Amino acid sequence: MDGLRVIPTWRHGQERLYVCLPDGRNIAWYDPEAARVNLLGEDHEDDVLRALGPFVTGPVRVGPPPVPTPAELARLTLHPDDDLAPNRPGEALLVALDRDPGRARRLRPDPRRRALAAEQTVGDALDRLDGVGWHALHSVPLPGGSRVHHLLIGPGGLFALHTLYARKQRVTVADPAVTLGRRDTQPLLRLLRADADRASHALTAEVRPVLVLVEPAALSVPAAPREVRVLTDMDVPDLARQGGVLKPADVEALHAMARDRNTWTRV
Repeated sequence: MDGLRVIPTWRHGQERLYVCLPDGRNIAWYDPEAARVNLLGEDHEDDVLRALGPFVTGPVRVGPPPVPTPAELARLTLHPDDDLAPNRPGEALLVALDRDPGRARRLRPDPRRRALAAEQTVGDALDRLDGVGWHALHSVPLPGGSRVHHLLIGPGGLFALHTLYARKQRVTVADPAVTLGRRDTQPLLRLLRADADRASHALTAEVRPVLVLVEPAALSVPAAPREVRVLTDMDVPDLARQGGVLKPADVEALHAMARDRNTWTRV
């Protein structure tokens, strides 16, 4: 068959190569670490192996996916352009910096790079929770140009995390305002609540907003903000200690829905 495409993706440091039909549907994927080609149907086995030929080294096992769940099958039907799972922490900023790196010499550091460092720090911490039943998505786009920096889904529920670079600065959180060092106060918590509400609408499930401050010198929260949890980057793993809200099947189903870009076009 002509027109098969092989699309490499990376997730948590592991590579997979998806084989797609011309219309974008996945029909197989190759897991180099397991040396296995997983077929979603036997009709195209020879064509799939020919397409993967330049990427395969050594013997491989070929067969159907091992006991696939409905959620896994739903994810495999996603067009690669619609799948948010491969997004890296700070994906939107990485793309923006690649398109416009800015001037090489500036009196002040590019604030986008500080924001990127914050998102990467928190994103890496969230990705490490994958082995304990949690899933993280990064740079989830919302209509109008807004985005959820990180969406965390697991036994303890769903969380929309917004990261803020605060290295060596004093931070005061007085709902809805956030004051960073000597900068102007911003009503940031309103934005967090609004984005979490939009995510709740898209997923038909409660999504709780979280503000994560990266490397602050000091943090002052005179009164607990309404609905918003305030953490530092060192506290992020504590989110995984919450449980008893979602069953594993519900976690997988919500993750499958959330990783579909089309889910977010309706909010």
